[in-house]
Amino acid sequence: PDRTATMYTRAARVWKNSAIGFRRAFSDEYKRRSTTILCVRKGSKVVMIGDGQVSIGNIIAKPNVTKLRLVDEGRVMTGVAGGTADAIALLELLEGKLSEYPGQLKRACVEMTKDWRKDKYMRRYEAQLVVADSKLSLLLTGQGDVLEPHDNILAIGSGSQYAIAAARALIDREDTSALDISKTAMRIAADICVFTNHNVIIHELDNIGDPSSPNDKGHQSLLAKQENS
Repeated sequence: PDRTATMYTRAARVWKNSAIGFRRAFSDEYKRRSTTILCVRKGSKVVMIGDGQVSIGNIIAKPNVTKLRLVDEGRVMTGVAGGTADAIALLELLEGKLSEYPGQLKRACVEMTKDWRKDKYMRRYEAQLVVADSKLSLLLTGQGDVLEPHDNILAIGSGSQYAIAAARALIDREDTSALDISKTAMRIAADICVFTNHNVIIHELDNIGDPSSPNDKGHQSLLAKQENS
């Protein structure tokens, strides 16, 4: 009897470990991969740039998704890394807080993050946000983080570390603008990270908070600009 019980125990342990391994492999294969969103502030300009790729497992599901959004009548730029439904819900929450606290970006973000963390459903959202206006850049997470960068550079997503490293290498050069740094850093990140592509969207704000872009439009695809030039 003891020997039989031992055999059953071993069989149960093997089955359990196999099931756990299968679930992990399955989730890794089909989980939604992230993106790269970069925000650079230099001089009187702040630029946010994001790629357009959405990957599920080893498949590129879509190459031209818009992950940046202007809110608060164009005075605030937002970039999201994570699931689409989660991102939409969080942006709606942020817009509500900005309406409740007009002109107070940090206060609105703190209040939003409180709700995000406390809500039993929202705290499961797998997303991160970068938010910026003409004076302030912030990174928001579901763990209650509201982080302001020490070097005026923020990035989220799978290629964020590559983008941050490239931007930091360029930020002190006097002959580079925030736009130049953002383009170069994103190009380097896209060359390295397989979940980031070169089809990017750019938003830019100046010191009075008016939206502009490299060709005096609110935003555009860098790929389209290159093709039209």
